[in-house]
Amino acid sequence: MNQRTIILVVDDSPTTLQLCQGLLSDEFDVRLAKSGAMALTALSRMYPDVILLDIEMPDMSGFEVMERISRTPDLKGTPVIFLTSHATTDLVAKAAEYGAVDYVAKPFDTENLRTKIHNALNS
Repeated sequence: MNQRTIILVVDDSPTTLQLCQGLLSDEFDVRLAKSGAMALTALSRMYPDVILLDIEMPDMSGFEVMERISRTPDLKGTPVIFLTSHATTDLVAKAAEYGAVDYVAKPFDTENLRTKIHNALNS
């Protein structure tokens, strides 16, 4: 039996978390974290195949979480796709500088999100 691909979704919006769970759970094992701190706790116990990470969160930004991930040897190669409500050129460039493999602007298109996840898994 093949193990399902694990996607960790980190977002402070319950709506976004529920939406991702509903849209992706037919294909992936979707795990949820509603803050950067919760994500880091979860990442100390599991190794997802892809992380969908909100940039703007109140307790810890997605960039701060990404910095911590990049300093953790077991997680360093995990593809991160940033989620953002503000896909400005500067923010997209900053996401790439932090090592994100891609970004998705909210509200997102389901097929576009799935394509970006598959691209991240196959890169």
